[in-house]
Amino acid sequence: MTGYTRDPTQVGFFAPMRFEADIGDCEVIGRIPSDLNGAFVRVGGEWLYPPKFPDDAVLNMDGYVSSFRFRNGGVSFKGRWIKTHRYLQQVAAQKQLYGYYRNPFTDDESVRDPKRPNLRTVSNTAPIAHGGKLFTLKEDGLPHQIDPSTLDTIGPYDFNGAWKSETFTAHPKIDPVSGEMVAFGYEATGLATDDVFIYTMDKTGKVTREVRIKQPYVSVIHDMALTQKHILLPFGGYVTSMDRLKAGKVHWGWDSTKPSMIGVLPRDGDAKDIRWFKGPERCMMHTFNAHTDGNKIILHAPFYDSNFFPFFPPIDGSPWDRTKARAFVRRITLDLKSKSDQWKEEILFPFPVGDLGRVDTRFMTLANRYGYTGYADATKPFDTKRAGNAAGRVTNCYGRFDFTSGKLDTYFAGDTHSLQECCFIPRGKNAEEGDGYLIGVASNYAEMRSELVIADAQRLAEGDIARVILPFRLSSQVHGIWVDSSEVAFT
Repeated sequence: MTGYTRDPTQVGFFAPMRFEADIGDCEVIGRIPSDLNGAFVRVGGEWLYPPKFPDDAVLNMDGYVSSFRFRNGGVSFKGRWIKTHRYLQQVAAQKQLYGYYRNPFTDDESVRDPKRPNLRTVSNTAPIAHGGKLFTLKEDGLPHQIDPSTLDTIGPYDFNGAWKSETFTAHPKIDPVSGEMVAFGYEATGLATDDVFIYTMDKTGKVTREVRIKQPYVSVIHDMALTQKHILLPFGGYVTSMDRLKAGKVHWGWDSTKPSMIGVLPRDGDAKDIRWFKGPERCMMHTFNAHTDGNKIILHAPFYDSNFFPFFPPIDGSPWDRTKARAFVRRITLDLKSKSDQWKEEILFPFPVGDLGRVDTRFMTLANRYGYTGYADATKPFDTKRAGNAAGRVTNCYGRFDFTSGKLDTYFAGDTHSLQECCFIPRGKNAEEGDGYLIGVASNYAEMRSELVIADAQRLAEGDIARVILPFRLSSQVHGIWVDSSEVAFT
């Protein structure tokens, strides 16, 4: 392509894929469960053109959506670029036009527009299906509606004008009891602003409620948690300012002196009702689930000890500390009757895990027993001769973490593989919690290809039920979801 120069750091398995794909009938090892009727939809990033700055955040990559569509015991694959405003501008120019992550002051003059930073979104973080529609999400802009069958980009979506925030979280939560979706946008009124807008949509996608609050300090609120009675907004450590952005820096820096915080808002409350709890230094990215138990809220989350992202460096000039970038399965208890603003925290398993935690979404907002996430088990074999020198950087296992008993059940991907985020699919709408399938993409470094693995969530140690073999490497996934055929209209 005219104007394209390969980034020398993007080589081997991690070289850009840079193509769209269709496979009508995928190769399968094993047997696809016949009761799977829907799609595993993935969203991630891929550099359409190399980054303008070599130290830019990988979170700035252009959005890519892909889908494994299951029906009648077979599976097809489709992959498409997410055609955001930013993507279309770059295609027209045939070069990279955008600078540092979430800093429009570093963009090419032809597209620089600090007053409309949401036009820079790459929509590369997560998918969500709600109200019969499929969306891709990133927290710096509006959702992008996607055709669930073709994966064509329909365009940005503002809920028929009712969504007033300039931004929309990558992690809204859907209440399985009411069908409502609760979502928020931080930096809701522009760059480095402390405004957070929180919305409730009914099961059809109509906005029914808006609450506007102020954040104690401007920081990443990446994920949230929802109970039947409360909305939880966790954040900590990352800071920004307009001065920082005008100085040409990446959007976030890490301030270890800032407390981690969890905002608790009653679902029927107003801004005056929010309560902020404080805790020790934590990087609070993703949650498993939460529920309200009397006067207490129980939150399970794989939070990090400290700054996870080396491309968001400490503001005091110290080097990024890899030894503190460790996530653990934590139980956090917030006592609403206590006069203290502190929470109680327990580490449930004594080893680090990946922080991309999942649960059976039928139990979101309710008390639940199991959480699922990937982790690295150094006792498992890795074949460096066939797979290269990635041994210390692989996620070779999925775990089913029993929050009640402390038991761990493990799926091992293989001695040349590394796993991306998993997703749980219930065996049926009335199945017990945990009765279903664990699904996720494995990178096969030896064969230079990607494989979708499917395992029985109650028999993880037995390995695969099936593997879907792709003849190429997939772009990196951030998050994926299972979209049942009852949720959207597939053709």
